[in-house]
Amino acid sequence: MKVLLIHNRYRLAGGEDGVVKAEQSLLKANDHHVSLLEVSNRDIKNTCDKVTTAINAIYSYSGKQQVRIKISQLRPDVVHVHNFFPLLSPSIYDACREYGLSIVQTLHNYRLACPKAMPFRNAKVCVDCFGQTVPWSSVVHGCYRDSRLQSSVIAAMNSWHRLRGTWQEQVDAYIVFTQFQKDKMLQAGLPAEKLYIKPNFVFAPDSRNQNGEHSDYLLFVGRLSEEKGVSVLIDAYVQKKLCTPLKIVGDGPCRQKLQQQIKNTRSENFIEFLGFQDKPTVLALMQNARFLVFPSIWYEGFPLTIAEAFACGLPVVVSKLGSMVEIVEDGVTGLHFEAGNHTDIAAKIEWATTHPEAMRTMGKNARQVYETKYAPEANYQQLMTIYQQVINKNK
Repeated sequence: MKVLLIHNRYRLAGGEDGVVKAEQSLLKANDHHVSLLEVSNRDIKNTCDKVTTAINAIYSYSGKQQVRIKISQLRPDVVHVHNFFPLLSPSIYDACREYGLSIVQTLHNYRLACPKAMPFRNAKVCVDCFGQTVPWSSVVHGCYRDSRLQSSVIAAMNSWHRLRGTWQEQVDAYIVFTQFQKDKMLQAGLPAEKLYIKPNFVFAPDSRNQNGEHSDYLLFVGRLSEEKGVSVLIDAYVQKKLCTPLKIVGDGPCRQKLQQQIKNTRSENFIEFLGFQDKPTVLALMQNARFLVFPSIWYEGFPLTIAEAFACGLPVVVSKLGSMVEIVEDGVTGLHFEAGNHTDIAAKIEWATTHPEAMRTMGKNARQVYETKYAPEANYQQLMTIYQQVINKNK
């Protein structure tokens, strides 16, 4: 099978980029002819570029032409779009349709329902724009990059393509990661028959902690930004005087504020900021941790961090919110706590640290779930089923 992957990279690398790279490797490993058309926001360098990008975000003729050229060279059986925003735009769907090609779109975020792509405002979940033909709320609040002008551009893109029928008619299949995300995209107006649930996958670590022995620390891995809820986790340590060592891996705009949060408190002796770490180091930390704490306070899509934890046989203590409730089963592969509640986080951490045998069992369960749902082999079969269905439908 010939597959054309299309992806617009953001300026800062993120989970989407890792998924694209992993799926490309998986397809090639199974003897498919794969070509990747990739553009990058790093090419937006000056004011002129920004103005041009804003205009083209609604409908880019240059993006459409790039896809046309790639299609004529490869002649793919299916086109799999990961991200078109902002350089390529939804115009690329028209290019694919001109050649009668099947189109699959992975929804890595909530962009088609929320111009910010992240339904989160004023430190809490916000779904004001879900299902709205014109997402005025995002414009009024300047949700995208705190700019009403930039938010207006994305709102115009969403509205025009909704009215034009792009989202409903042009795409053959949307890949979502969980039932929760599917329900939200149904609320946003996408056709139920075109929504397919397929989680992300991760490759297993080269080696694994087989004896179940762990070091005496808890682990957080992720971007240090408001929606990740690290501040609430630190509050649990400070207010409830937790003393189990916590290693925080990652960097981001809130790092200095978070470090200041624990300065001159007893918790400063137990919380260690490790900054950004490469993947092998992260996996090694996971293999030796007691459990992963994931205190996010927004509707995550499918956090690769949790899948990586499962691959390492590491249970996860997670917010009872959105997709995370599906991914981590309470009492089976980890524990749930009330999102944003530092008292409940502290209680679950204390229970987990005083019940090591139960947590070891949850870690074993997590590894079994990984092998069943989030390993490459299982994911490949799911992806092929989706590809084949859309190809057959368009014959």
